[in-house]
Formats: sequence, C-alpha cells, structure tokens
Amino acid sequence: MIRRAAFLGAPPELATVLQWSARIGYAARGAVYVGLGAMAFLAALDLTPRAKGAREVLETWAAWPLGGVLIVIVAAGLVGFAVWRGVQALFDADRHGTTLKGWAIRGGQALSGLVYGGLAWSALELLDVFEDVGEADETQSAHQYAEAILGWPGGDRILVVAGLIVLGFGIGNVIQGLMQDFAKRLSCDADTCARVVPLAKIGYAARGLATLPLGAFLVVAGLEVRASQARSWGDALQVVEQQPAGPWILGLVALGLVAFGLFGFVEALSRRIRPPAAL
Repeated sequence: MIRRAAFLGAPPELATVLQWSARIGYAARGAVYVGLGAMAFLAALDLTPRAKGAREVLETWAAWPLGGVLIVIVAAGLVGFAVWRGVQALFDADRHGTTLKGWAIRGGQALSGLVYGGLAWSALELLDVFEDVGEADETQSAHQYAEAILGWPGGDRILVVAGLIVLGFGIGNVIQGLMQDFAKRLSCDADTCARVVPLAKIGYAARGLATLPLGAFLVVAGLEVRASQARSWGDALQVVEQQPAGPWILGLVALGLVAFGLFGFVEALSRRIRPPAAL
C-alpha cells in the first residue's frame, strides 16, 4: 500500500510530487532490469545473439507496437528517479548522516542519479527528437567516451579510477545482497516482507556480479591507454557467458537481474519515502 509521506516540515505539495516521482522511478528502473534480465536469459539459451545493455533494451521496446508510448513512460519514470536520487544525495532523504559510510552511500546515490538521467536521455533520443538517434551502439559509445577521456590531461588515471569505482559498486552490491536488511525500507507486514526480500538479495548480488567485468574493462582501458578496451554493460554480460559453464552462469545472473527488477516494482508500491525537511 502507498502511504503518505512524512513531510517533516517540507511543503506537502512538493513532498507529494517527490514521493510519486520516486515511486514511478522505482517502477521504471524495475522495468529496465526485467528487460535486461530477460534479454540476458535469452542469450544464455542461444535464442538471441548476445546479451544487451540498457539502451539496447530500450531500442528493442521502441520497435514494438506502441513502443513510443512505452518509451515516454519509462523515460518520465527515469527522470523522476534521477531527481529522487539527487534529493537523496543532496538532502540526505534516507537519513544516512555525515559519517564516512553515509557520504559513501550518498555519493553512490548521486552517481546513480546521473546514470539514470543519462538513460532517460537515451530513451528520449529513441523518439526521433534528436538527429543522432541510432548512430552508435552501446559498445561504440563506450569507445567514444573512453577515447574522449583519454584525451584529457591524466585521462588514463581517470579511467582507472572510474573502473575502480565501478568495481567497488559491484562488490558493494554483492555485499548488500548478502547482508542488507531490505525489510526496513518497506512498509509491509512481516509475511509479505519475508516473501519479497529474497528478490532484493538475489537481485543485488546478481547486479553486482554482472557489473564487475565492466569495471575491469575500464581499468584495463586506463592502464593500457586504449579506448578499445572499454566495453558496454551488454559486453560485460557476454564476458560472463564466455567463462567455463558460462551459459549457466549467465542464465542465473539473468534471473537475478529479473529479480532485481521485480523488487523495483515492490519498492514502487511499498518503499518508505521521506522527503527531507530541508525542502
């Protein structure tokens, strides 16, 4: 059940807008991850040539009947989620505090906001609003971004640091999946929470494992000063498939990503969202 936010001094209208932005955003993120997991599972079964990244999933949806409508809804949700992530990071909406751990969590939320804001932009590009639609796939884009960064002073070190941050994000997700008490984020009874929390645990662990190769690509690109070493998230999933017993591993990771997406729908309905008083 959706509960009214604890406004804590924030204007009620703004708090309500933020609450709905967050809830629609969690649902949009959930839809993207269900799509990612489904595509990866099909790749594991050799029913599609390769696993796909988030932009490629959006491109697939855009080709469906009424795909433009779906893209508009997802893009709006991702914008809302990016805004909510910014509020979490800047105003400490989740009350993580100013300890080193708190700042690390808030930094991750800020980075998440930038990522989903960029994905929302990519979704809008698919509506033929901009002329560069479809000019580059995710792998080409990764190469272009890496090449641009390598052209900066100290660009190789920036790529290495970025790769280490992504690796830390992946490891952090695995640890969250193993140790986080996800029930405390939800407004649900004990029985319901007991049924949905495993989705979060499996999902976070799977997302972390799928992210590790992406971080490794960036580190190698920086160390070797070669933009061609940078890869997309879809490429990272392909690396998983190329390991011993890779199709089985990719299939399990894919199901985990679907679980993460389904938990996003749970958060859309039941997550405790507390707009900060500073607003």
